[in-house]
Amino acid sequence: MKKYVIIGGSKGIGKETAELLASEGNEVIVFSRTPYEGPAHSIDWEEFDVLSDDWEDRMPENIDGLVYSVGSIQLKPFRGLKPETFESDFQLQVIGAVKALQAAYKNFNTEGVPSVVLYSTVAVQRGMPFHATVSASKGAIEGLTRAIASEWAPKARINCIAPSLTDTPLAAKLLSTPEKKTALGNNNPMKRVGEPADIAEMTAFLLGDKASWMTGQIIHIDGGQSVL
Repeated sequence: MKKYVIIGGSKGIGKETAELLASEGNEVIVFSRTPYEGPAHSIDWEEFDVLSDDWEDRMPENIDGLVYSVGSIQLKPFRGLKPETFESDFQLQVIGAVKALQAAYKNFNTEGVPSVVLYSTVAVQRGMPFHATVSASKGAIEGLTRAIASEWAPKARINCIAPSLTDTPLAAKLLSTPEKKTALGNNNPMKRVGEPADIAEMTAFLLGDKASWMTGQIIHIDGGQSVL
């Protein structure tokens, strides 16, 4: 049994990942602003706001893996975006991840090779209109992934998953009707939007020993949208 920390694990991809890891017999601790509700397994929940709370003495000891599943989707024309919008998004998606990574590193299980998974978006490499805010922050996450992977190897691994549109609470406004979901799915080569399980399965793989020779990778789980 391994010990994993999921930050933002009460909904969407984070929740799906937490439940998958717990169902495989691992100990999972979820940190999020909203309560975790679902099958108990061995999942513990602690209230935490990455924008205001301090990690001092909060990060569990001897952890084998960390997932930072906190994000936002603000799709607006660039001409109307204020610098403050970029700053707030950067604080949530990048600075929040930096603080969590620094706290986790101090408490990694030194008897193994701990693993970290972060999340980007297909829009960073593909280039999509109205994605300036999220692409700026997630582009920083991709650079951060490679830099830390180089610095931490071989004592720890860090990878990043870049999904396409996935049916999570963050995307609720975009997928609010069956018609919208079908239409947006048809824009994908696989003719559907992603499901949380699609991303959770890859997250669990990257955390586990079967991915022991993978680090510094940006992995596109996007129905082929980044290349087709």
